[in-house]
Amino acid sequence: MYITRVLLPLISLPFLALGQNLSSTNGIGSTPQERHFVTAQQAQTIIAAAAANATAIQIPQNIAVVDPSGLLVAFLRQDNAYIGSIDISMKKARTAVLFNGLSSGGLFPIYLNGYLIGGVGVSGGTVSQDEEVATAGVLGLGALTSAS
Repeated sequence: MYITRVLLPLISLPFLALGQNLSSTNGIGSTPQERHFVTAQQAQTIIAAAAANATAIQIPQNIAVVDPSGLLVAFLRQDNAYIGSIDISMKKARTAVLFNGLSSGGLFPIYLNGYLIGGVGVSGGTVSQDEEVATAGVLGLGALTSAS
């Protein structure tokens, strides 16, 4: 009991720290002026571009945008999008930023000027449809899905 409640969390801490890439490209700077986060307006631009693509391919989607900490900035559930995909889209967006810019199956980090400013997650279609819609959202902001 003591091992699982006390020692296991303590043993895990160094490994969690190793998984985080603490560099100037992860949105965190030494002062608030140096921090790079997706703004509410940028998040709405991403969602609008993604939603336009989803409408064009006739697949209603759930679209989430988070900041570099994985906290929700904006969300859209299009009419007739799967209710079960609401939480999935949010978790995809969080995964994109919390796992050092992971890109896969409708989840992408959002890089602007070389800085990770957030993540986007899309759910409601096939993997390729989710990826297409998420990519359209990021590109609609003029951002990239990778640091380079």
